[in-house]
Amino acid sequence: MTTAGRLIVCPTPIGNLEDVTLRVLSALREVDIVACEDTRRTRVLLERYGVSATLVSYHEHNERARTTQLVECMRKGDVVALVSDAGTPLVSDPGFVLVRACVAAGLAVEVLPGPSAVMSALVASALPSDTWRFVGYLPRKRGMLATLLRAPETIVAFESPNRVAASLAVLAQVDPERPVVVCRELTKRHEEIVRGTAAELAERYASQPPRGEVVLVLGGAPATEPELGPALEALRKLVDAGAKPRPASSVVAGLTGTKANALYRALTAPDDPAP
Repeated sequence: MTTAGRLIVCPTPIGNLEDVTLRVLSALREVDIVACEDTRRTRVLLERYGVSATLVSYHEHNERARTTQLVECMRKGDVVALVSDAGTPLVSDPGFVLVRACVAAGLAVEVLPGPSAVMSALVASALPSDTWRFVGYLPRKRGMLATLLRAPETIVAFESPNRVAASLAVLAQVDPERPVVVCRELTKRHEEIVRGTAAELAERYASQPPRGEVVLVLGGAPATEPELGPALEALRKLVDAGAKPRPASSVVAGLTGTKANALYRALTAPDDPAP
């Protein structure tokens, strides 16, 4: 009886080849097949560490057809390693189709830890990391980008060097004081991490786009006060009916998601005195 194989997802260095882990090298030496975006780039890594492996291409143009082939190999007992050109597969790189097909087929999927430009940029940014969102590449349409930039959590995104200035210009219009970090060529010889406001960095890169691979980290949009209109009207009715302003403000705030103090201040403002 043939033992079913499995898939091992292997992160690779995002720049510095010394960042590959011992577990990844061990896996690449032992698997039957290494599925990679570009066999030439992966071969450079393998040759650096004396690893001999059978390589097959697995990229966005052939992933569905290749997935079928690889799943069949694993059903017959082969162990397959999945790598991308840099970083962790599936993070804006091919691999989702293969992982999902393996799960559907009941094949084991093992994910090894390793390099990630997303995590490196987030940590280096010194921006809040308790709540954050990775969005892949920033949207090209200005309206969609402006909407995204209003998100309250920290945003991590890849961006083409040629579009950094344009994206920062949109952010500067939405919120010129928003903190931004431009991470360039992470882990490489010319690594650069530039921090500033949206306005400052938009000006900096307007005439001189950054070179190399870029990860942007954007501070979350500042919290805004909810619209008080409907809540304030409800509060007025309660007070008109005899309720005391302070307790009534707390009740309405709890029901509407507004802030009790904001409601009370609006109710008792000089131009709108409380009854």
